[in-house]
Amino acid sequence: MAERRASLMYPRLEQLMGRVDSKFTLVTLASMRAREINDYYNQLGEGLGRIVPPQVTSVSRKPLSIALEEIAVGKILGRRVEPAEDAEDETATDGAAPEGDATA
Repeated sequence: MAERRASLMYPRLEQLMGRVDSKFTLVTLASMRAREINDYYNQLGEGLGRIVPPQVTSVSRKPLSIALEEIAVGKILGRRVEPAEDAEDETATDGAAPEGDATA
């Protein structure tokens, strides 16, 4: 069984911030993973097995706490996705008139 924690906030925010680049990323990553954990526990009786179970042993029963513990130990990693350059080119030319069209 997992050990009892000494503090109210475990894992510490400083430890979590060492794993991600911003608080926004931490909140987004933890919430997405917590939803997956919640879905995993809700589908247990159905036997589907498509969702990844919790990756850490935890005394907590709350999905968000489990997700934060997974981030703290490095089991869950965030990956930044850069927007495609093609999308920027399309938006830059949408408002301009075509070169060959001249209206008098």
